[in-house]
This record gives sequence, C-alpha cells and structure tokens, in this order.
Amino acid sequence: MAKELKNLTKRADNYSQWYNELVVKADLAEQSAVRGCMVIKPYGYAIWEKMQHELDSMFKQSGVQNAYFPLLIPKSFLSKEADHVEGFAKECAVVTHYRLMNDPNGKGVVVDPSARLEEELIIRPTSETIIWNTYRNWINSYRDLPLLVNQWANVFRWEMRTRLFLRTAEFLWQEGHTAHATKDEAQDKAIEMLNVYGDFAEKFMALPVVKGVKTANERFAGALETYTIEAMMQDGKALQSGTSHFLGQNFAKAFDVKFINKENQLEHVWATSWGVSTRLMGALIMTHSDDNGLVLPPKLAPIQVVIVPIYKNDEQLEQVNAVVDPIVAKLRGMGISVKYDNADNKRPGFKFADYELKGVPVRLVLGARDIEAGTVEVMRRDTLEKHVAQLEGIEEYVKNLLDEIQANIFTKALNHRESMTHKVDTWEEFKEQIEKGGFILAHWDGTTETEEKIKEETKATIRCIPMDAEEEEGKCIYTGKPSKRRVIFARNY
Repeated sequence: MAKELKNLTKRADNYSQWYNELVVKADLAEQSAVRGCMVIKPYGYAIWEKMQHELDSMFKQSGVQNAYFPLLIPKSFLSKEADHVEGFAKECAVVTHYRLMNDPNGKGVVVDPSARLEEELIIRPTSETIIWNTYRNWINSYRDLPLLVNQWANVFRWEMRTRLFLRTAEFLWQEGHTAHATKDEAQDKAIEMLNVYGDFAEKFMALPVVKGVKTANERFAGALETYTIEAMMQDGKALQSGTSHFLGQNFAKAFDVKFINKENQLEHVWATSWGVSTRLMGALIMTHSDDNGLVLPPKLAPIQVVIVPIYKNDEQLEQVNAVVDPIVAKLRGMGISVKYDNADNKRPGFKFADYELKGVPVRLVLGARDIEAGTVEVMRRDTLEKHVAQLEGIEEYVKNLLDEIQANIFTKALNHRESMTHKVDTWEEFKEQIEKGGFILAHWDGTTETEEKIKEETKATIRCIPMDAEEEEGKCIYTGKPSKRRVIFARNY
C-alpha cells in the first residue's frame, strides 16, 4: 500500500489523473464490463449509504414519502412534453425487442426479429413522464394535495465521455416529484428542497455551496425555473451538486393531471422535481482529499475511528485487547463507528497507509508502553498531525476531535472558495482570470446569445444567479449593455 501511495499522482501535476487514480486505489469504484458504467465497491457504497440515510431522513422531515416507479418508460410518454423530450432525446437508451434466440449460423445469440415490441421503451433518464402519468390516477381533489413523493433509483443517460462518479451512463440518485394546488406552494417547495440540499452539503459533506437560479439556457428540460447548489473543487472548477425545479403546470397539462379546487373548479396541478446523485461522491473526493488519499468528513466516513495495536507477542496483544475492547464499546455506544484492526496478516505500517488512503478521520495507536504510561497516539487525517492523548476519557476526546475535524475541513474548503472568487468588470480581465480558475462574479446582459458567445470563446458557463446577489448597477463584460446584478461564471465538470 505504501508503494501504491507513492504512485498516486500529485494534484499539482495532473488533477484529473489524481482523481481517477484515487477513486480506484481507495476502493471506491471501478470501470465495469459495460462501457460508461461503473461498479461501486463496498467502501464507496458505504459512503453513499450514509449520504442516502441522512438525506432520506431530511426528506421525511419535510413530509416526503418514498415510492418506486418503473425503470422502463413508453416512448410515447416522452413526446408529450416537447422541451423535455428535446432535452433528453440524445441520451436515451431504447428497448426494441423482448427476446433473444440462437443464431441459425451458430454465432451465439441474436435478437429474435419476431419479438419486436409494439411500442418501444426508454430506460429512464429521469422519471417525470412515468410519474405524472401515474399521478393522473392519484389526484382528483384538493384533498389529495400536496402529493410529496421521492424515489431512490438508478437512471441511464447515454454518455460518450465518462468519469467515475462525475459522469457515467448509469448512476444512482434520488428524484423527488411533488404536486401542489397553487403556484406559490410549488415554488416554495422547490426552494425548500434546495435548502435541504444546501444544509446537507454544508453540515454533512462539509461542502460550501452557493445557492442560485439557473439561466434559461441552463434550465432543466421542461422546467420554468431551476434552482441549484454550486460547489468549487480544489482545481477551481465548478460542480453542480444538486438541483430543484419548479415545473409549473407543464407536466400536469401534458398528462392531463387535474383536480377540483376548493371553489369546485377544475384546474391543473403545479409541480416540482428535485434530485442529487452519486455525483456527490465526486464532489466529496475533489473538495477535501489530498496527495495522500481521501479526506472524509467524519459524518459520512464509513469508519470514523480506527484503532491499531502495536505488539510483539500474543501476550502483549491480549493486554492491548483488554484495554481497547471497552473503548470500542463506549465509542459505539456514543454512535461512533470504530474499527479495531488487530488482524495479524498486515504490518502496522501497511495499515497506517491503507487507512490514510481511505480517509479514516481518526487513528489511535496503542502498545504495551502506551498502556503503562496511560496514553495513546492520536492521528487526525485532515491535518496529518500526530499527538499523544490520555487514555482516561479518550472516548469523549475522540468525539470532540471528530467534531473539530468536521468543522475544520468545511472551513478549509470555504476559505479556498473565497480565495478563488473574484469580481471582474472588463472582458480582458475576464479572459485572464478564467484561465486561473475559480468563480468569477461579473455582469451579464441577461441574453442567451451573450451567454453562448462567452461559453464559445472561454468555455466558461454561468453557473447560477446567486439568490443572495444584491442589486448593483453595472455593464455586461461582453456587450457593455446595462446589468443589475452579478452572476457566477466558471468552467465546470
């Protein structure tokens, strides 16, 4: 493992290669036999499970219930909402037949031409259409509203250029779909769920995010408004980390979902959809990790504390075991996930390197001499600092240290983002600054034409119009036309 660590590319040398290597070497995921699809390994999936658990709890606190809808969607459903089908048409995988047969020429199996589907099916790229077709049966009256449903699922979007977690053809996510009696209720719900994502990102992932509104050009296909949380990675690129969409009545009209209101009048419902995916795994890695491997926020680490014994013989091991066992029990009783690695098949140095690579927040090392002195060596992964602590009360000490690490890595990421955020007022400044990376706060004239020209010339996109942006008179950096507030430009993943 120590040898593998030496081979981990430095971030400063090749950030992209560092990321790709780290995902594999830290046992998070690997490429599969299916092009563009990944295998999420147990350690990586354990992190995703923790994310899922926390988000699911937050959703349920907001009144949302879980359900499940089909993987396959009739092709005709996508054609019912014009913007939606246009947005996803190029990414759809289509099922045309339902049976295989032995090749008459003896060359394996082939599609049975007689088993063609009457209507082709789409592997879901997202589920608005199948869900709104279902909601038509569930909603009749204002008494059925609001309808607040989420599903945890996989989706498939045909991708030519893939990268583990960040962009794969198949990925895991959650998608919430809500129906409301009024426009205001739906808009409020969309913003409420965006705030849930923001809270999760900052409090659990230690990931500082900017909440904002997408431009019309960057809006979700079929939405009237898309709200987003945008994060900055260590290389200065932006990563869209979660979106919430106000869909208006578009899907309700497309699928004829109506309800009788309190005035006994028939009208279409108002809708939202919102989702985050395993892309958050990529955000977690790229925001906090270093040249030695992963750095995980304690609240999402599968193993928060690892204890490694140092011993020369079985007698010393038994002595260490007797001290460690009650510590492990107390830590677990405090809700802290701990692993006592007293296996004799790996040397301590190998274990140290392995847990460092995998980002375990706290490592305790204990030997016979430490027991005599009543002390234990503590190493914190975020700073790689080692120090000696008293064995007495070590459980409370570790609990406080985990909280300190969680706060420290958030502060570090926030400071980095602030140091890489710049205001510019001229096109020349913009072109110079965008090459250095980071977020650029600049004036824009509000037109899609200007937005596309800036992207074409610099590869920078408008990440969002920040929700907390103050009005400020200015001139568009590209056209010189009047502007009332700055937007965030960045190159992105």
